[in-house]
Amino acid sequence: MVRWFRRKTKAEVAREAEVPELREPEAEPGEAAEPAEAAAPPEPADIQAEASSGAEEPPLEAHIEAEAPAPAALQTPEDEEVLSPEEEARLAEVPEARRGLFRRFRERLGRTRKTFLDGFDLLFAKHPFVDEAFLEDLEELLITADLGVETALSLMSAMQERVRRRELSNVERLKAALKTEMLEMLTSAPAPRITARPKVVLMVGVNGVGKTTTIAKLAHRDRAAGRQPLLIAADTFRAAAAEQLEIWGQRVGAPVIRQHHGADPAAVVFDGLSAALSRGVDTVYIDTAGRLHTKVNLMEELKKIHRTTAKKLPGAPHEVLLVLDATTGQNAVSQARLFQEAVGLTGIVLTKLDGTAKGGVALAVVHETGIPLRFLGVGEGLEDLKPFDPEAFVEAILG
Repeated sequence: MVRWFRRKTKAEVAREAEVPELREPEAEPGEAAEPAEAAAPPEPADIQAEASSGAEEPPLEAHIEAEAPAPAALQTPEDEEVLSPEEEARLAEVPEARRGLFRRFRERLGRTRKTFLDGFDLLFAKHPFVDEAFLEDLEELLITADLGVETALSLMSAMQERVRRRELSNVERLKAALKTEMLEMLTSAPAPRITARPKVVLMVGVNGVGKTTTIAKLAHRDRAAGRQPLLIAADTFRAAAAEQLEIWGQRVGAPVIRQHHGADPAAVVFDGLSAALSRGVDTVYIDTAGRLHTKVNLMEELKKIHRTTAKKLPGAPHEVLLVLDATTGQNAVSQARLFQEAVGLTGIVLTKLDGTAKGGVALAVVHETGIPLRFLGVGEGLEDLKPFDPEAFVEAILG
């Protein structure tokens, strides 16, 4: 028989000295004590494992301290961007009231900025000098960012003039030149101040661009400014469209005027404007059915809504805002042109800019249609609809 021995550690000896020996309870008189079960002999493999680990295991607290994660305050979120000293210096020059907008645009337009900055680095790595080959690749980069051919050619014309004057010798000078030209392209006359009460805003656009949620965000801005909005559910074509608008109206504290599914949209608008006049609200937003800009009959229905609004309230609608999805690229330009012909647009709301790397479509829409950008959608929250600021936008996409 092979016997296995292991020397007890000092810790084991100390623990045995502290724990009292357990004894079997004595049997009552007249009862025979049950024989104790024989302990199973230890398996050799187990004993060998114990013998091989002669050192004491560290206490449990040591394991906990080693596995505990770092404090949350020391962990930086992955999506939190740290500004360079140069960028912090530029931001410090911005008036304090606009710094939040600059930071928000920069945070949410990161994909578009990465497209530009990565492209600039590749350009200067590929071309040691700014020559015709460099300019051809720069033009391709601008078109890739969805500026469109016409807008890209306009910018390239200005860049060629600067090349002749040898002003584009490095990345920083190239960015500064593009910023100047883009800012000039995006800057338009300020929107006229509308004093009519109620101010009527007709919202138009194709399916899926975010008209209903944009209306809710605009109404939320009105409520925050102390104005009372009213929403008209003139989208009687899409199932549950009126219900969706009602839910948003409850969230932002705006009443909703609606009728049954399939009702005449123009009649809904007429009743909604009557309610707005009787209640004395400040702003009216008309939600219309999403329609393909290529469908003539649907565009004619939109024109009818426009005529009904003007008949009920002379001078209305005071604004006609087209909602465009930035992720559709150059298709947004053709949508803007056709809606402009149908109802006459006063401004554009560009949504979903935080989800695309082709934010250059904003420049294409403004340059090729002449319609000013009024708001940018940079997220899904109610606070994520921001007034368009050309300087903040250009700074956000070019860094």
